[in-house]
Formats: sequence, C-alpha cells, structure tokens
Amino acid sequence: MVLASTLLMLAATPAPPPPPPDPVLRQIAETRSFQNGTPSVIHMDRSGAHVFFLRSPADSPVQSLYVFDVDAGQARELLSAEALLRGAAQQLSPAEKAQLERQRVAARGIISYALSDDGRTLVTSLSGRLYRVDVTALLGGRPVEQAVKPLAAKGALDPRLSPDGKLLSYVKDWDLYVLDLATGKERRLTTGGGDRLTHGLAEFVAQEEMGRFEGTWWSPDGKLLAFEEADTRSVETFSQGDPAHPEAGVQQLPYPRPGKFNAKVRVGLVPAAGGKTSWVKWDAERYPYLTQVKWPVRGVLTLYVMDRAQQHAQLLAVDPKTGATRVLLEEQDPAWLNLEFVGGGRRANPLPLWLPDGSAFFWVTERNGAPEAEIRGADGKRLGSWVRPDQQLVRILGYDGSEHALYYQASPESPDLVVMRVRDGGSPERVVGQIGERIIVSGMLAEDGPTRLVSIETPSSFAEWSVFDRGGRFIGRLPSVRAVPLRTPAPEYRKLGPQGFWSYVLRPRDARPGQKLPTIVSIYGGPHANHVQSSARALLSEQWLADQGFLVVGFDNRGTPRRGRDWERAIRGDLGGPMLEDQVAALQLLAQQVPELDLARVGITGWSFGGFASALAVLKRPDVYRAAVAGAPVTDWLNYDTFYTERYLGLPDAPGGAYEKSALLPLAAGLQRPLLLVHGTTDDNVFFLHSLLLSDQLFRAGRVHQFLPLSGYTHMVADPVMQESLSRRVAEFFRSQLGTGELR
Repeated sequence: MVLASTLLMLAATPAPPPPPPDPVLRQIAETRSFQNGTPSVIHMDRSGAHVFFLRSPADSPVQSLYVFDVDAGQARELLSAEALLRGAAQQLSPAEKAQLERQRVAARGIISYALSDDGRTLVTSLSGRLYRVDVTALLGGRPVEQAVKPLAAKGALDPRLSPDGKLLSYVKDWDLYVLDLATGKERRLTTGGGDRLTHGLAEFVAQEEMGRFEGTWWSPDGKLLAFEEADTRSVETFSQGDPAHPEAGVQQLPYPRPGKFNAKVRVGLVPAAGGKTSWVKWDAERYPYLTQVKWPVRGVLTLYVMDRAQQHAQLLAVDPKTGATRVLLEEQDPAWLNLEFVGGGRRANPLPLWLPDGSAFFWVTERNGAPEAEIRGADGKRLGSWVRPDQQLVRILGYDGSEHALYYQASPESPDLVVMRVRDGGSPERVVGQIGERIIVSGMLAEDGPTRLVSIETPSSFAEWSVFDRGGRFIGRLPSVRAVPLRTPAPEYRKLGPQGFWSYVLRPRDARPGQKLPTIVSIYGGPHANHVQSSARALLSEQWLADQGFLVVGFDNRGTPRRGRDWERAIRGDLGGPMLEDQVAALQLLAQQVPELDLARVGITGWSFGGFASALAVLKRPDVYRAAVAGAPVTDWLNYDTFYTERYLGLPDAPGGAYEKSALLPLAAGLQRPLLLVHGTTDDNVFFLHSLLLSDQLFRAGRVHQFLPLSGYTHMVADPVMQESLSRRVAEFFRSQLGTGELR
C-alpha cells in the first residue's frame, strides 16, 4: 500500500519542462554545420568554360544544379529537383541509400550527376529515374520540359556518360547496360548478375575503405567499357534491421570480417556495342584487392592491385584488346601501403596522373620516408622526383601542360593545407597560403584549359570557392548562400613538447582568465585523419560545447598523417597503445601552458574510431579521464571489416596478439568511471553489435554505465532534431559528471 501510494505520488509529479531551443546549436544542426547553401560536387568540362556544382538553400538540404559561366563570370541555377519531380516526393531505394551512406552524403534533391567532356550533356538520377539534360538548351533559355528528357532506365545505379556524351552506362538488376541517348535503345552488356554477383558496381570495402566508388570505366573513344565483377557469395552475411520496425524485415548484407572471405573481384572489358567480355589477367590470388582503375585520354588503362596484407602492390598496364597486363611499378612497405596517395573516388585526379601527351605519368610514393611525387615514363621507369619527401606533399591536384607545372597540396604545418606549384621539376613555389597563416586551401584545374578553382577556409571563416585564370586573374566566386553563423569558433593552436603534438583549445566565451575549467577532450585519433585542422566548420559543435562551461581541447597523436612514414606507422599491431599514450602526454603538456585546464576534471568524447578511443581512455586510464562518451565505437576489431582492420593489425592468427591489445571487451570488468555509449541501431559500418557486446560485458561485470541507442540511425546522424538532442545529452552528461553549471 505504501509502495502504491509512492508510485501514485511519483506519477502525479509533473515532468520538468523541455529546455528552450538553443539558437546556436539549432542553427548548426539545421544547416548541416553550414553545408547548406555551399557549393559541392564541383566539376568542370575539359575546357574549363563552365563550372558545374550542386547547392541547396541555406535552410534546406535539397540541392539543385548550378553552372558558373567563366566568360560571363556569373552563376545561375540550371536545374532543380522540384522541376524534375514536379511536386512529387523524392524516394530512394535501399541500394541508393547504401551508396549515399558509403559516401557520407546527407543531402537530398540532386545528389550526383555525370558530365560529358564537352559539358553539353549531363545525366542525373532522382527517385530511381534517370534524366538526360541538354545543358546547351538550358543555357540558351529553353524551358526544362524541352531540355530535360526522362530516360527509360528505371532503378538504374551509378550512371556514367561516355566521354562524347552519346552513350550512358548504368547498372540495373545487378548487370551492366548501355543506353544510346540519341535512339533510346538500351543494350544489356552482361548477364548473370544478382545481389551477390554484381557487374559494374564497387564492392563494400572499395566504397567504405578505399574511397573507390566507381565500378565502370569508359575507354577514351567510348567503344569499350571496363567493369568490376564482385562475387560476394563466399562472404559472411550480416542481417540488418531496425528493431523499432520489425515489420519492415531485414536486409542481408555481405560483410567481410578479419581473417574471413573477401569479395572476389575481377575486371571485364566489353564492347559498348555488345559482345563477348574479355577478362583482365593478373595474379588475383596474390593481389586480391582492386584499389584503383584509371583510363586516361592519353596513356594506358591501369589497375592498382594490392595483396591482402596491404604491404605489396603493383600498378598494371592493361592491353584492352587482350586483357593482358604488364607491371609498370611495384610498391612495398613492411607495415602497410597508404592508398590515399593513389587516389580513389573522393579525389579529383586519382593516380597515375598522365601528361597530356601520354608520354609519362606522375606517381606518389612513400618509399623514402614521406610522400614524394615522382615522374615515370610510359614504361614505368622512374625519370625523377618533382616533390621531395621533405616538402610536405599531401595530394596532387593537377598538371598544367602549358606551364609544365604540377600543382599539389602541401602541409607546412599539420593543421594547414596550402597549394604549391613546381615547374619542370624545379623548386616548389607557394601559390596560395602564407607562411604561419592558419588556413586550408584546395584547388582544381581544368584538364584542357586555363581555369582554376581555389577553395580557402580558416578557423574563423568557411570555405569559399573562387575562379581564376592561369595568370591568377580573379574571375568570380561560386556563390554561397549559407546562413550567417550566430557564432564562429575561436580556437588557439599549439605545438606541444619535443614530440610536436598539434593541439587546439576552445574556451567558453565568458571564461575568466585563470579560472579552472572542467576539460573535455574531443578525439578522433585514428589513422588517415587529422583532428587538429584550421577549419571553422570542423569546430562548430566543439565551440558550442565549450560555451556550456568547458575547456574543449583536441590533439593529433602518432598514427595520424602529415608527419611522415614512421610517425604514421607507429600504430602497426596496436591501434590503441601509442594513440592513448600520446593523448595523455599531450594533455599533460597542454596543462603546463594553459592554467585553466583542470586535470582533475577531464572527460573525453568521440565518434567511430573516436568512440573506440574514448572508451579505451576511460577504461585504461581512469586516473586521467573521469568520464567518457563513446559514439559508435569499435569494441572488438574482429567485428570490423577486413581492408581497414588488417591494414593495421594483420590477420587474426598472426603472432603478437594485435587484436587482443586493441580490444575493449576484455577491459570491461575494470570500468571505474562514468561511460555513456551512443550507437545507431541500423549502422552498417560499425554495426550496433559493437556497443551491445560492450554493454553486455559491462553489465555482466556489474559495471554501471549508460547506453543511448539511436533508433533507426546509421553511422551518420543527419536529422537536425536528433543532432540537437544528442549534443544536449552529451553536454548534460559531462555537466553532471565533471561539475559545471546548467546548460547555457
């Protein structure tokens, strides 16, 4: 009776009112961290006469297609999703959603497009329907109804135009097709495709880990297509469903775990007019990974293939008539070979980058201790070095044949990226970015013209794309309509100790000098990504968190790029040890310079690898970290994918116990500090099982923790309402555990 009365009293107690909306946090969430209104997916025709890009309004993620006319110096909207759909709602198939997830695309509307070399024809996909766009007609003022033609290919994936814009390839029902755009005649080029044997699509690890999203490549003359066949029938299958919607059923997803079967991949060559497929011949048993394919206008068709250990690779030249291959060059490394220097789908110019006449090509190697741009003859013979290992090369941007100049990104200091140029193998000269200036610069070059695009971002300003000619004359900007931020970050950057750890510090805007503040470490810490960057957009959420009364700091540890081969390879065989050791050392060094940093009240938070790092920190170093929020953490690397995991840890049966060293589950019984796990229930990259397994181990060991499942969300949390709620939840967790005031 007493219990019943107590329950009635509790039920009658009114719940506290919801917190009022935070205008800064809501703006960050609703603008996708100010990606709305910003030009993206930028392409030029070969001559550089027109620059195409996608852009949404400031208050919406729904993108339209725009074009910048270089001669006129002006941009205009070319085509909108609304005009194509005529008021109907956009629908995405599961296959389209999966492709966008792999590319981390949260936008909607027009998401991608294929462009002919001359820029006159464009194809885009919307709601499973393909549309051919007559760019010249739209630029001439003709209405959309006359300039845009729906194509018969419904449910098509990965549309790709032939270089002359006359033919279109795509994948339908897992086979490769070609459509003649003039006659509307569709031709099936492959047979036997299915969901476990696909023709013309990149397999999961290629998209997720290699940055290669293409599975079809046109010959320069438009007469042949190279395509990938991916056989996943031997790959282990994961069942993926939304627990909140059991009526929706489950998907069966091939997911290769370490030590188990990968997709079997081969490359076919088929005439666009139809005919027999010939298969490219290489030692696929020794080199099972197809990491990169390039078919340049001049130069040869090349494949870059790699062994499973990712310690040996070959660049192969292919004879399109026979499928025979010859080795142009080989790369090897006792730890692993970096693939991002070769290129991939996220790069404008994947390597090899051929000279305009096809007589030689540029390549990037780390065999001398750091990235180096070398030039090689058409036979693969090394001719010389254009960018030495000590010149901080990050990425090749393009080559201008008129100038005989190679343009590339360099990182003179780890948070920064500048654009450099080297002519005829001479001394590099800085094109954009001053010494000591905190800045991130990127760029693009027209393949056959004088047009250059330059993007500049700083810690206090967002990226803006400007158009220049070869002589540096400013032509105009790709217009941005992003919202004006209510607040921008105010980071302080420091290089710490003899190790040279780069760090940033974000303070509350009302902080008093000398006042001790609870400190939150924002972490990624994983390979192939720098957490400390001169980027305003990257620090928006962290600045909001700092404004809740915290000192928010971030560090780059060993294993991150831009510091040379040895620094990066230090994590081989142990993903957590050197990373955590460096994070602790950097935190203590920073405390010597920043008296406001309270070492007695330190929390840590991160997502994905950062979630793994956060959980590891609170489990192994409770003397340093008093609370952690781990978002989508990998808790057992045996349950992550092959290509990523085996690169750093090797095969599971290799000596040394690398997987045990890097696992969180064996540490669960030792949890002493508050831990909040956050995970999307339909994550198909770091599966929900990771957090479930850790929570189960913690519960069995009697360790109190908190677990927040995000119902129906994947590895991305794109919904603005969910983003805002999650940010508030994280801040409230640290407020309660580290002891600061109410949310502001």
